[in-house]
Order: sequence, then C-alpha cells, then structure tokens
Amino acid sequence: MFRKIVLIALFCFYTAGLMAKESESKQSEASKTPSIIDYQSIHHPVIARNGMVVSQHYIASRVGRDILQQGGNAVDAAVATGLALAVVLPRAGNLGGGGFMLIHSAKDNKTIAIDYREMAPLKAHRDLFLDENGDVDNMKARFSHLSAGVPGTVAGLDLALKMYGTMSWPELIEPAIKLAEEGFEVTWDLAANLENRSSSMQAATTRKAFYKADGTGYQQGETLKQPDLAWSLKQLQKNGKKAFYEGEIAERLVADMEKNDGIISLQDLANYQPKVREPLKGDYRGYQVVTMPPASSGGVHLLQMLNVLEQYPVSEYGVNTAQSIHLMTETMKLAYADRSKHLGDMDFYNVPIKWLTSKKYGKELAAKINMENSTPSSEIEAGVKPKYESPDTTHFSVVDKWGNAVSNTYTLNFSYGSGIVAEGTGILLNNEMDDFSAKPGSPNGYGLIGGEANAIEAKKRPLSSMTPTMVFKDGEVKLVTGSPGGSRIITTVLQMVVNFIDHGMNVATATHSPRIHHQWLPDMLMIEPAINKDTQNLLKQKGHKLFQSSTMGSTQSIQVDDYIYGSADPRRPNAEAAGF
Repeated sequence: MFRKIVLIALFCFYTAGLMAKESESKQSEASKTPSIIDYQSIHHPVIARNGMVVSQHYIASRVGRDILQQGGNAVDAAVATGLALAVVLPRAGNLGGGGFMLIHSAKDNKTIAIDYREMAPLKAHRDLFLDENGDVDNMKARFSHLSAGVPGTVAGLDLALKMYGTMSWPELIEPAIKLAEEGFEVTWDLAANLENRSSSMQAATTRKAFYKADGTGYQQGETLKQPDLAWSLKQLQKNGKKAFYEGEIAERLVADMEKNDGIISLQDLANYQPKVREPLKGDYRGYQVVTMPPASSGGVHLLQMLNVLEQYPVSEYGVNTAQSIHLMTETMKLAYADRSKHLGDMDFYNVPIKWLTSKKYGKELAAKINMENSTPSSEIEAGVKPKYESPDTTHFSVVDKWGNAVSNTYTLNFSYGSGIVAEGTGILLNNEMDDFSAKPGSPNGYGLIGGEANAIEAKKRPLSSMTPTMVFKDGEVKLVTGSPGGSRIITTVLQMVVNFIDHGMNVATATHSPRIHHQWLPDMLMIEPAINKDTQNLLKQKGHKLFQSSTMGSTQSIQVDDYIYGSADPRRPNAEAAGF
C-alpha cells in the first residue's frame, strides 16, 4: 500500500512539473517580442497570433474577425466582411458593383483569382454614350441607369465561399442584415461625405435610403437604418445568389431599369458568371509577386513596372528622394502609355501579357529612362508588341491561422456609383460602364485614355485599375495588400511593394509613407503634401510638372512573419486592422 502511495505521489509530482514547464513555455512565447517591432520606429502595425482582417471600416473588420474567432477561415471572413461593407461603407462597399479577389489556399499551396467584374448588358454597343454630334455624353456615361454594368459582387462572393469556405452563406450574411435592419452609428466621415455628395444624389430612392424624411442629412452619432437593403439581404440569406440574379431582387432591379431607360434585363442577370482565372506571377528581387490578370490592368502594369525598377539600385536611392521619385515617375509614364493601347477584357481582346510582363521588355523600357531629366509624355508612345508574339473603391485583406489569405478589391466606380438606388432594394447602382472607352482617345472619369481594346461591347468587362496583390517568399505569404483610388491604385500598390521589398519597411511604415502618381496623361506628377519642399524643387529642376494632390489610396494590408501584422491606412477615417 505504501509503495502504491509513493508511486502516485511521484506521478503527481512529475505531472505538475510538466505542466509548470508547459505554462512557463507558453508565458515565454507570449512575452516574445515580435520580430518586426522596432522601438526606434514611429510606425507600428497591429499584432495578432491567429488571424487578421484589415478593411476601410472598423465595423466590417470586426465582423470578419468575429468569423475567424468562431473558427471560420479567411474566405469565410472575407465574405462576411464584404457583405458588412455593403452596409456600413455605402460609397464603395456594395452588392451592386463588382471586383477582383485573390485567394491563397495553404492546404494545396495554390493561389487563384476570381474575376467578378461587372459586364456590359446585351443591349450595350460602342456608341452607347455618344450624342448626335459624336461626342461623349458624360452624364449618361456616369450618372444614369445606362451607366450600370451587370453587377458581379454577389456572384463573386458566392463562388469564393463555395470553392474555399467552411461556413454557410446564411450565417455569414447575418451580421450585415443586423447592421442594415437595426442600424449602425453614423461616423463623422459618413455624415460629412453624404452632405458633400447631397447634390449628386437627388434620386428619390437615394434620398430615402441615405437621408432623413425631411431631406436633411444624418449627424455623427445618429443611427442609420436601411430597411430596403435589409430586405435584399434577407432575400439573399433565404435564397442565396439566385435571389439576386433570378429572384425577387432581380425583378425589382429590372423594373427600376425599365422605368428609367436602363438596359439591364433579366436575361443579363441570369447570364452573369464570375470567372476563375490564373493570377499573374512575377519575380522581384527574390520575392514572388502574385496579382490580378485582365480585365484588371493593375496586375500587368505592376509587374511591368517592377521589371523596370529591378534594373536600378532602388534601395540605394533612398525613400522618396528626388532620384527615387524621378525613377518611379518615368517608369509609371511608360506603363500607363502601354495601358492606353494594350489592355482590355482578355475574353474579347488578345492582351499581350507575356510580352508586357517579360524581363526583356522591362530592360528595354529601363534603357529609355533619362535619370537626369523628365521625358515629356508627348514624347512617349505605347510600345509595339513584336510581331512574333474609380476613386472610391475599397480593399480588404484577410489572413487566418492556417495560412490562408484573401486580397479583395471591389467597387461601384465613383463614390456611391451613379448615386442611384434601385427602387425597393436599397442597392446602389454602379457606373462602371464609364470604365470602357466610350470613344477611343477620350478620357474617362479618372482622366485615363483608352483605345479599341477597351471599347464598349455586349457581355464585355470594362478595364479596371484594381490590383489585389500578394507577395511570397520561398512559397509563403509575406504581404497581402491592395487599395482603392481609381487610376492611382496601381501606383499605390507599386509603392507598397517597393517599400516592403526594397526599403525593408514593416507593413505600417510602408503604408504611412508619402505617395506619388503619374499616369502618362495628363503630364503631371501628383504628390502628397508630405513630400518635402527641397525634394519638390529638385524634381522641378529635372523638368517635372508637380501637382499638389490630396492623399492617394487607402491600402489595407497584412504582413506575415512570426506573427500576423496588420496596418489600416490612416488616409481614410474609420479603417481598422482587427486581429486576435
């Protein structure tokens, strides 16, 4: 008996020792300083162990984080975040728009691209927006029912969930329904934005959705409820995407179109299909950059510009010095000149992707750059392929504890799209038809010039600048990023990648650094206010025409290292990195 008691005591002592060591190990691990945190820096990301969602609105970020905490994966969280943004960020989050999503599946080490860009209706034609004189009618192209393409957001989120999600559509849409039905607190930013946009949002249905019954705007701290949008979300919860493309939502959308000279039909909605595409991949200084193919122009030109920059010692030039800004600017001009001629929906046009993104072509372009003087845009033409070969968009990024990642950019095009809410749905209509070339050679709403490759054609997807991107090292995700900003999206993402790889910045420092932009035409170098005066003077001496811009882009990014690090861009109020 005594021997038995001794053995039990020894076992208990041994077990207690193991538990103490395990506890000590966990405490040691918990107190370990994250590797990228440098207290000499003034820029620090949000740190998480198990998952992170970074979006332009804190409510949507927290909705996504809650899904991760419930055991959902990155795609589950992305779907819930996208649906929540449709409620709390109406100027860009949407059900009535479209976009692009990159998904990285850690299980099979595969990355796919989902193209859920809007499509031109069957009745669309190349002269849709030309008046009797053959000139572009911008009001028709941007602020009418005709300006809406067939929406793809619902179909895109649905496809992502079916391919890689683990939770059900009804449970992921529930938070959005609650936000629309019970309302959410209006921020100062939303109140001010709706006030500023009031004159362009005069449709009765739009006033009903976003303004009070007496016509006045909501104030900070008041509650905005969207009962018609809640109805649409409930239809989606009950009947899935079929409600949007064939059911009661579809019927209301088409009835509104017919009432207001729009051309989207029930057949257009029933025919809409998102596309799974092979993402574009390029190598840059030992990293692999994975990004979106056309109808996004962003991925092609991101890789093209990186191929040019790789020919120069960018890190030696320093961050935002006159020399580095000059190089970036000349590179941007060359890429945007090519964009005007060579990019379009690759289901309709043979986009020369391989040539544009080749290292050989990158070297040829790099050789054209004069490091002493700016080359006028009038002297730059789109390259000739060898014979043998919207500002208010929004982006969110998600990473889960299993290593899955989502980079998603979607949009209505302009802020609040066309400014028109489809009657009885609470859904804002996009004005993406303006992203086509209404007339080759005429600029769109962002000043971008397009050609035949992007002419209006039924069932075609308009060219976009959206550039959801992931950066890998040795097969592992290191950076997930993207941005809104219309034509400035591509250059914003470029600078994030260069800051991260060339300048070794952590995700927060890379996000906070001042930005520049040049798009070939008009011939002006846009700079954020933080670019110092001495640098500006040196750039002027090189022949650059400077334009003092507002802030550019709103990157919502995640860095993966020993921990998961998130950074919401401070350029837009209410953005948040939410992790746990």
